Amino acid sequence: MGIRDHIRRFIPTFILDWYRQRKKALVRKGLEDQRDRGEIISQNHLVTQLEGMGVEKGDLLLIHSSMSKIGFLKEGPQTLINAILEVLGPEGTLVMPSSPVDRLQLDHIRLEQVFDVRNTPSRMGAITERFRKMPGVIRSVHPTEPVCALGPLADYITGDHLGRITPYDDHSPWYRIAEKKGKILYVGVTLINSGTSLHVLEDAVDFKFPVYLNEVFTVTVVDHEGRSQEVSTRVHNPEMSKRRRCDELIPWFEKEGVLKKTRLGQADCLLLNAGPMLEVMIRGYREKGITMYTPRGEELNLG
Repeated sequence: MGIRDHIRRFIPTFILDWYRQRKKALVRKGLEDQRDRGEIISQNHLVTQLEGMGVEKGDLLLIHSSMSKIGFLKEGPQTLINAILEVLGPEGTLVMPSSPVDRLQLDHIRLEQVFDVRNTPSRMGAITERFRKMPGVIRSVHPTEPVCALGPLADYITGDHLGRITPYDDHSPWYRIAEKKGKILYVGVTLINSGTSLHVLEDAVDFKFPVYLNEVFTVTVVDHEGRSQEVSTRVHNPEMSKRRRCDELIPWFEKEGVLKKTRLGQADCLLLNAGPMLEVMIRGYREKGITMYTPRGEELNLG
């Protein structure tokens, strides 16, 4: 969570709702203006760009996206989804976040104590919600950080997320994408907006900072067959979350050769290799103390 997110906690809800609605209206107007000028982005255009940036047939690809940043898509979210699936081909696997959390994890878990894998919507944007509803897409069963996947590796990526006390351990989709040497594409968003994969480090090592609250929460989850069960989960410590400096890691990842900057439509993008990214994070942590909270390896004052 960035400074802006921390400030939002102290702003009345009705003011935040008004601001969000106004911002959405302005974005919608801007996209409509692009459409009226004939600046319409097609599936073929996106396919060419995706192939040019290094997305290949058979890839395992996790994508974080902001549709409004891409420009006016000919068929809305489906244009991007179809383009990615065309590039990946039937041998590839597409993964998207589908978290129901649109606030702090702590606030969410206190208010929303039932997660229905079939019906609880994704709060990660219009593209993720469209993808979630597509035939054949499998969603992992976790109350705060589920993902959706389509392709040969979908079962493996999503299959063991249920009941994990933290969402990012070595049974999680986030870890398995790194394990299988997948790629992560950030479209119109950056690590501070969508840096979920950075949390894999925190569960992969004996992490020195208190990123999770000590309290364990009990949540009801409803699985794909409609069966309910109680699961336990931990959530992020808000005091640590506000210390994140994720985007300061971008130059380091770029220097290490695991990240490159590119574009898709009108959106600035980041493309990372998930396996080497995790290896770099673990090495950087052990040798220099580099984390999203200490991107230069400096000590963090927790006082």
